[in-house]
Amino acid sequence: MFGCAPEATPSDAPQDAPALETPTAEANGSAATAVATGPRVVFLGTSLTAGLGLRFPDQRWPERLGAMADSAGVPFEVVNAGRSGDTSAGGLSRLDWILREPIDILVLELGANDGLRGLSTEALSENLAEIIERTRGAWPEARVLLVGMEAPTNLGAEYTAQFREVFTTLASERDVDFVPFLLEGVAGEPELNQADRIHPTAAGHERVARTVWPHLEPLLEGRTGGSA
Repeated sequence: MFGCAPEATPSDAPQDAPALETPTAEANGSAATAVATGPRVVFLGTSLTAGLGLRFPDQRWPERLGAMADSAGVPFEVVNAGRSGDTSAGGLSRLDWILREPIDILVLELGANDGLRGLSTEALSENLAEIIERTRGAWPEARVLLVGMEAPTNLGAEYTAQFREVFTTLASERDVDFVPFLLEGVAGEPELNQADRIHPTAAGHERVARTVWPHLEPLLEGRTGGSA
């Protein structure tokens, strides 16, 4: 229920949901950057971050967070590195490319597809931990905001509990900031999801942004960017 479509392109979007109209990471393998002042915030994620099925890129939750930050007087540069179908291993495989450019804050949204496919929670933990540590190694001043996900309940109580524990344990052991569940208030709400019941609508992305904002805003305050 909470996973993402496997390696989709805009043509794979739900029939009643128009595809993205400009290239994004899911379409061309490179991050889409919104030019702005302030710290450089990279959103490494799945189709939930890439905005599969949305009409306009500025409807995606990372870009909505950028708008919120502008209004709050703490603007930042949005780098949307979401790609449809990515597992935690897929995100890790892209990391070297992402680390070539400065990172002030990494918002880490991976795991939904691991859960959808019932992949190893041990591997999920190891992949996310490596992403966190390699990011810190490349950019020591960078902050990491880990975004939690939930596994589908049809995989059983034991798996879903282990899956949830991956995120809470990593947040504690790696001392990273943490959003418990990205889709809080969105998952299972028909009016906030597209016909596939997986990917949020524009209104759903707005709700996601409001969930993440209280965790991101404190990381922005006092930062002027320039990790290089």
